[in-house]
Amino acid sequence: MSEDEYADYNEARQRRVKIVAWVVIVSLILVGGGATVLALIFG
Repeated sequence: MSEDEYADYNEARQRRVKIVAWVVIVSLILVGGGATVLALIFG
């Protein structure tokens, strides 16, 4: 596996992790009620 291949793989993996993180955040807001989550985040 060359370094270029590894760089492409790493980039794709980071993008996937970011997408998963956003999906989790959005689903928590929808399921937990936006107001509660925002109150926790912003104090």
